[in-house]
Amino acid sequence: MLQAVLIPTEIQEMSLDDPVTTCLSPAVHYMVCKLGFEIGDSHSVNSIVSENGEVCWRTITELVHYLESDQNMDYIKSVQMLGPLCESVHLHLQSLTMEQFEVQYSLWFQWTNCTELLLEVFAALESMEATAIALSLMKLTSCLERALGDVFLLIGKDCPFLLRDLLASQELAAVFGQSVMNVLRVFIGSPYGLNLRNILWHGFASPQEIPAKYCSMLLILTAGLGQLLKIYLLQTETILVHRPYIAFTNLKELDIFPDINHEALSLTEELAKISSFVLKTMLPFWVAALTAFRQHRYADCVILLLPQLETGLRLLFTTVNKCPNRLLTAETSSLYTTFDEMLTKQLNDKEINQLPLILGEPSMEFLWDFLNHQEGPRVRDHLSHGEINLNEFPREIANQILAFSVTLLCRFSEEEELAVLKEHTAIKALISCAGCYRSRFHPIARLKKQVLECMKSISSWPELPVMPEEQIQEIPGLERSSETSPCIFLTTEILSQVQHHLPQNCYILDDLINNLLTEKLLLELCSSHICTLYCPRSVLEILVVFRKISTQCHQVSDQVIASTEMRYKQWINKILRSRQRHNYLRMLNSIKFLSPVLRLILMLIILELINIHAVCEKNPCDYQQYIKFLKSILQYTENLVTYTSPEKNKWDESTELTHKALIKIRTFSERKLTLMQLATQVKLS
Repeated sequence: MLQAVLIPTEIQEMSLDDPVTTCLSPAVHYMVCKLGFEIGDSHSVNSIVSENGEVCWRTITELVHYLESDQNMDYIKSVQMLGPLCESVHLHLQSLTMEQFEVQYSLWFQWTNCTELLLEVFAALESMEATAIALSLMKLTSCLERALGDVFLLIGKDCPFLLRDLLASQELAAVFGQSVMNVLRVFIGSPYGLNLRNILWHGFASPQEIPAKYCSMLLILTAGLGQLLKIYLLQTETILVHRPYIAFTNLKELDIFPDINHEALSLTEELAKISSFVLKTMLPFWVAALTAFRQHRYADCVILLLPQLETGLRLLFTTVNKCPNRLLTAETSSLYTTFDEMLTKQLNDKEINQLPLILGEPSMEFLWDFLNHQEGPRVRDHLSHGEINLNEFPREIANQILAFSVTLLCRFSEEEELAVLKEHTAIKALISCAGCYRSRFHPIARLKKQVLECMKSISSWPELPVMPEEQIQEIPGLERSSETSPCIFLTTEILSQVQHHLPQNCYILDDLINNLLTEKLLLELCSSHICTLYCPRSVLEILVVFRKISTQCHQVSDQVIASTEMRYKQWINKILRSRQRHNYLRMLNSIKFLSPVLRLILMLIILELINIHAVCEKNPCDYQQYIKFLKSILQYTENLVTYTSPEKNKWDESTELTHKALIKIRTFSERKLTLMQLATQVKLS
């Protein structure tokens, strides 16, 4: 289990020999902040855009240069030559009113499905406020990436996940032309160019380091792409279809921290000013994020916060791993230090990453839940790739990200300065919640949730309407299944074998089925903490099988409920034929043993889950044997789904199938091959 270690004073302060004035490496800083300003030439705006807003692509593409040796793009020369043109475009936009801009360009933004957002980008450029322009550029690049992905799907099938791969695709070159795509690659999508999207989204660039003229240029390029796309759609007689936005579901599962009120927001602003987690050059982003939250602009708040979380954690990462040079952006020949690497167990040189040890398990689980786990919200991925409707971004998620950020501001600051602020009730509540966080989106957490939902479904069976027992006895020719009693006996026998692995207060001598296979006990077992960080492959493989078994059990329960309710209505209405009545009664008979058997399987899954890390003690042969056993149980549940379906209604076969499965479980348990038994052996040795 990962334990948080005491934070040394030097890490709390995270003081560097020299104050950090930039997180851009010298080469990247030169590329972004200086190279495009070296040539003082001016371009007539009429050679770039016409009076009605039509973009002259030839003027732009002619300024992209290529290396003589291999005809690859010369990014340095291209940025240098495009710099004056970007300045002319910027001055042109500054000369327009919002009404004039909307008349000239809004039509050409429609292909992005984000016209309103792009008009907001123009408003930010009008304000000349650096933080607002940086935020607008982040939103513009994500919107553009999403729209280009929609265009890609006019021809291609699987849209590339990475922007650089999307811009380099033959599909987009076929629509817009290769020279046009090369222009885009100068600004976004290539580590050799300005790479504006990545240096902002990964928290390397401060607001003052992003020239406003590049935002203006991307705005005009977006309009120009719309014009080219219109020609392509007319020629090919096709229609651009926009993929639906992704919606965050189950927001209640994301409700961890209490609501941040106005007092907490004011305290957070004070914390940001004194916390060593915040670089002074990045403070405007924090202030803007808090302002956005106050103004109910929750997407803006999170877009501003996520890169700053990455910056603060990168500062901590480079401090604890003693690699301060990695605070700067990587050169084009190596990868950036981003969340992906910072959250891993080991560094590239196989040394143990110290950051998880400093952060502790709760904080690491929160970061993995909100950023990485496939079934989690994956907030940064969805936002940065333009997959979210920003106007409908939920307050609940913004509240969680902001609250977690506040706890990091508190943890990595000097105690003297924090003493007063940390005593505020609002801040203490956030710190308390952060300290007891447990993963909700790791496969282990999802399995627990699945099992409890399945148990709840099965526990509702006794409430189902059924034919009274006295009327059942009156039906002629009814034969009771001979296998029902053996199934109950086997279930009890297996329970007696595993009872020793239950909590001590669960040791019961009689009626094990009704006393042990309860929703209450399962809930208690599911509350056991199981380490989720850095699970080995063998653990993840087992989790996949467990989850499939649980899913099949729930499907059986759903089918039993549906069939029972339907048959009861048919019986009440006296529309069941003789054969159907007998089948209905066989089903009622089967329910009596299916309920305890399914509950037993759920109980076994959780008991094995609690000891799942013991699988690492198995040798390869025993591991394969264990997987084979689990897959045989999965096969049983899959067959049970088929037999209990409304189409099949094979209840006698279900009984026989269940009897064989219980014998298999008992035999496996008798051979002491389960994880709960292995874990006990390891403890005793």
